[in-house]
Amino acid sequence: MNIRETLLSLQDGKFAAFQARLIPNVAPERILGVRTPELRKLAKQLRGSSDAEAFLNTLPHEFFEENNLHAFLLCGIKDFERCVQAVEDFLPYVDNWATCDQLRPKAFARNRQALLPRIRSWLDSDRTYTQRFGIGMLMSHFLDEDFREEYLSWVSDIHSEEYYVNMMIAWYFATALAKQYRAALPYIEERRLGPWVHNKTIQKALESYRVSEEHKACLKTLKSK
Repeated sequence: MNIRETLLSLQDGKFAAFQARLIPNVAPERILGVRTPELRKLAKQLRGSSDAEAFLNTLPHEFFEENNLHAFLLCGIKDFERCVQAVEDFLPYVDNWATCDQLRPKAFARNRQALLPRIRSWLDSDRTYTQRFGIGMLMSHFLDEDFREEYLSWVSDIHSEEYYVNMMIAWYFATALAKQYRAALPYIEERRLGPWVHNKTIQKALESYRVSEEHKACLKTLKSK
């Protein structure tokens, strides 16, 4: 299968224009407008094939949808070590929030303790979307039964000027307020986050159906002016 020709056959100009507004740091000419269900379907068709293997070994890609397809193919790799190495090979080429946030490998959930050192290294990266990915993985896999309070400080210690990193920090802490309220609240009460991240965290928590009304009432009093 010629993957690029297949993607070109699925392009939608109007949807591409809509996506370009949501992902302003990706040049519009790199966006084809292929819808996510079509990309997932294509990834499922390709998984395990020689075409998929060749595609994964060909970086960088030209189109936004090629990067998203790459992410979906990685999500289906069952072997943890192979998956995490493929993810690390790909992360330097992730250049937008949408591709970053769709990269959610299933193998990671079954290997959390082996994943943790990798997350630590991603958090320390100087690449925007590698760092964002690391925060997202910590949020996805370590805010429930494997939670430890020190992980909150891992994220609060990140000081970035990057909008897409700071948005993920706020998302992480808003989710922590929903799942680990007692542990997360001091970070808000003591204003351990930067002012913008602090207020964005509260905003996201107030918008969340997972945060109780009682907790929301408390958080409203903690907004920075």
